[in-house]
Amino acid sequence: MLLDLRHIYKTYGDGELSVPVLFDVSLQMEKGEYVAIMGPSGSGKSTLMNIIGLLDVQTSGDYFLDGQDMAGKNDNELSEIRNRTIGFVFQNFNLMPRETAIENVALPMMYAGIPRKERLERAAAALEKVGLGERKSFFPTQLSGGQKQRVAIARAMVMHPPLLLADEPTGALDSASGKQVMELFGGLNQEGTTVLMITHEQEVADFAQRQMVIRDGRLHEKGGASA
Repeated sequence: MLLDLRHIYKTYGDGELSVPVLFDVSLQMEKGEYVAIMGPSGSGKSTLMNIIGLLDVQTSGDYFLDGQDMAGKNDNELSEIRNRTIGFVFQNFNLMPRETAIENVALPMMYAGIPRKERLERAAAALEKVGLGERKSFFPTQLSGGQKQRVAIARAMVMHPPLLLADEPTGALDSASGKQVMELFGGLNQEGTTVLMITHEQEVADFAQRQMVIRDGRLHEKGGASA
């Protein structure tokens, strides 16, 4: 079991000012699975993604990642686990505007202390894999939206993390670029990467093996009685 969430609750604030966001969320993913979570704005899907990505902490409940309990980890430990285990792809790419494509892809390896020569070699190979080898020296402003997202995917996968989290990865793309990006995710999944995707688009969710719905902070299998 790669991902194991058990009875996760998340509340922001205290007392009368508290705002409950997630209610009794449980989610299990085996290695190599491809799961899509759909939900409207305000449903709690981004909060759930932040908890899974170790960017936020649940109020209660248990989170096991690759068999390891995430409870009690300090910020440095969480950062190291995140860098080694989880790749992130965001709707708005989150590229460094003053860094070239290859420098953006190399960033996670810099944080991991990998020597510069190896960083650049691996980053170049990752860009080749997403079809952007000839644009490794381009800055984000010189790339189309689809190309920026492919750079972001190369950056997410350059550390070979077992889990890839994608938050509305096609939301800022035209349909043709979105299809190319989804085909990339499919290829990565076929190679063994576990993919968890948040989306509000049914045609994007249809690429996944399993679909779930989050509504009012509660997560259900799509097609279940509560979904």
